[in-house]
Amino acid sequence: MSENQAQLIDRFGRKVTYVRMSITDRCDFRCVYCMDEEMTFLPREQVLTLEEVIFLMRAFCELGVEKVRITGGEPLVRRNVDWLMAEIGKLKHTTALKELTLTTNGSQLRKYATHLVEAGVDRINISLDSLKKDRFKALTRTGDLDTVLDGIDAAKQAGFKRIKLNAVIMKGRNEDEVIDLALFAIKNNLDISYIEEMPLGHVTHQREESFCSSDEVLETLQTAFQLHQSTSKTGGPSRYYQLADSESKIGFISPHSHNFCESCNRVRVTTEGRLLLCLGQEDSVDLRGIIRRYPGDIERLKQAIIDSMDIKPEGHDFNISEQPIIFRHMSVTGG
Repeated sequence: MSENQAQLIDRFGRKVTYVRMSITDRCDFRCVYCMDEEMTFLPREQVLTLEEVIFLMRAFCELGVEKVRITGGEPLVRRNVDWLMAEIGKLKHTTALKELTLTTNGSQLRKYATHLVEAGVDRINISLDSLKKDRFKALTRTGDLDTVLDGIDAAKQAGFKRIKLNAVIMKGRNEDEVIDLALFAIKNNLDISYIEEMPLGHVTHQREESFCSSDEVLETLQTAFQLHQSTSKTGGPSRYYQLADSESKIGFISPHSHNFCESCNRVRVTTEGRLLLCLGQEDSVDLRGIIRRYPGDIERLKQAIIDSMDIKPEGHDFNISEQPIIFRHMSVTGG
């Protein structure tokens, strides 16, 4: 099989062409659905070095991975992240990599947006759960709305191919802003995805009570907009709708109500180098151990990744009434 041809195919015939890589479990926010207010972060020696991240992404992209998303925690709080993104961006010239993307809370975009575009980042997702300052502060515990809005402006000026907002909608928290968030996206020529809360890690609220389904969000949006189902795909799990008279698209990520397991094309690598074969299961492979035990042996690493396809499960089985299903927080998993 020739290099860069898709080689990661699981037992169910699904090709893995998308990797989400968490480069830090640290974040300057403490979003209520993502982590505890008081967090204990991983010791530095347990976290992959930037060089190890690059080596790992090279292995995946030589195995046919076409899309890499860098996540955290908040990836832009990691020192030398601009250098890391540039090095991964270079893989577009030598491997199957076609698209490099990043998920961020927006707090550091004024500093990094131009550098990210120069590094080869094609698209970014920016978390934005509220347009009300006090509520934004409450949801993020430490975040400042004006800083994030300024970061969005910086991203628009920098020239990414596309910018998408991500909004986790929770009853009793921000479900009354569904339409306002869409209007903000339209005004700024951005896409937006509404996300169902995922049951990962201990949180201080009852997820069963706060859960708001994508169908409920869609019903609310249809009172204000004409929406047409779109065939648009970005390589991720969003189901998209096109707004009439606007270039903006509205997406839904629905791990509970409309799970996307049958078409899953992605795996995740945690901050400490654990390859997660499914967001909602604990099946994993310790890639950090292989990298450090056999430094520079990319063929051994690639074989371990290929072998991991045999344990990729058919799907997850989230039950929002259980607290929690998976004990790792999203900040460790890669949001």
